[in-house]
Amino acid sequence: MDRQNIETLWSHLHWLTVLGQQGSFTAAAARLGVSKAAMSQRIAELERAAGVPLVRRTTRSVRLTEAGERLVDDTRGAFEQIAHSFAGVRDLAGAPRGLLRVTAPVAFARQQLVPRLPDFLRAYPEVRLELDLSDRLRSLAMEGFDLAVRHAAAPPDTHVAWTLAPTRSVLAASRAYLRRRGTPATPAELAGHDCLHYPRAQDTPVWTLRHGAQGERVSVPVAGPFAANNSEALRDAAAAGLGIALLPDFSAQSGLQAGRLVEVLPGWQPVDAFGERLYAIRPYSAHVPRAVEAFVAYLRQAFAAGFAA
Repeated sequence: MDRQNIETLWSHLHWLTVLGQQGSFTAAAARLGVSKAAMSQRIAELERAAGVPLVRRTTRSVRLTEAGERLVDDTRGAFEQIAHSFAGVRDLAGAPRGLLRVTAPVAFARQQLVPRLPDFLRAYPEVRLELDLSDRLRSLAMEGFDLAVRHAAAPPDTHVAWTLAPTRSVLAASRAYLRRRGTPATPAELAGHDCLHYPRAQDTPVWTLRHGAQGERVSVPVAGPFAANNSEALRDAAAAGLGIALLPDFSAQSGLQAGRLVEVLPGWQPVDAFGERLYAIRPYSAHVPRAVEAFVAYLRQAFAAGFAA
């Protein structure tokens, strides 16, 4: 194939790269902003030009053939460099602009992040923000995310991270529950209470608490009528009087401020339950889009005070 004909297939190669990342024609078409039919047609044209199958189609998924994987591996870096270079040139034009794709945990996003987004978008009207709410730790580069907000003990070494705020875990219950069942004075007394917990791998949930900053640690097996893998659900259940919930402070904050919840065992710090800091994380790249820089700066200012009640 002569050079001129190959050059007409550059966009086809890029679409194949996106298909390899997304794993389905539907997802790849959505990522590119085209129809599924157009996506399928481009890949078919590329296969005819290459003379070999590039995609293995099944009823449930799409996988690249060995030839398709080779093409994607050889061209992915070039397309990533083109994207970074073009983004850098656009950033020279002035204010932050363009699409910013962000992923964040469900409870944190609903309670703390989404209420703060209107001010950011009003300040940067040329930025469009696409927010993915998921507790699953996504592959940012593979799935096309510019930034992730993560609640963790430490950020991954393979990414660039900014600390947004320190966080802590708290035990909280409603006043009605504490009047009915009594207020525990020691961690050991939690074993006799209805404890609303986040499901973990072990059969019997265990809460570990530390007295003061460096003091005694106590682990207590707990049980209760309700468990959920969402801190917002646990907070609401505690506010309804179902029991004592172990929550990250960003979930407990609104209930404590409004008086719907009361902190339990305030002299003891729950540990090993949730992350100790909130991070903004991005894939490593030589160029950081101005929209990413602006959003991180905004988040650092918005959450600088933490989540104390």
